[in-house]
Amino acid sequence: MDLPFSVLRIDHVVFRVRDLQRSIAFYRDVLGCGLVRQRADLGLAHLRAGASMIDLVDVHGRLGARGGDAPGAAARNVDHLCLRIEPFDEAALVAHLQRHGCTPEGPAERNFGAEGDGPSLYFADPDGNAIELKGAADA
Repeated sequence: MDLPFSVLRIDHVVFRVRDLQRSIAFYRDVLGCGLVRQRADLGLAHLRAGASMIDLVDVHGRLGARGGDAPGAAARNVDHLCLRIEPFDEAALVAHLQRHGCTPEGPAERNFGAEGDGPSLYFADPDGNAIELKGAADA
């Protein structure tokens, strides 16, 4: 298979939560994840999980409101899956995704991840799940 990139690892996973502070405490105290960055304006917390990140999005915050109801039996809980890829050639990635019927949001954004700020493209899988392809952090 001729792809314009290689998946290196999962960069981060994003969970939608009802009580951001309670969830931060759980991931910190129970799992030993360290709080790396918090964005109160977005209702977002980034926690270190080994080489990866776990992001927590408050369902009542600016980012969380876009996903609908709070997590539960009938609500979406996982916001998106992020895959760290290399190389990050935006034009090649967009062309590849479009050949496979995917419409990436674009142009690429600079987002925070396990390695720091870097380029990202978002698109949906066939079931509507959000996928993020993330390039290397800024040097």
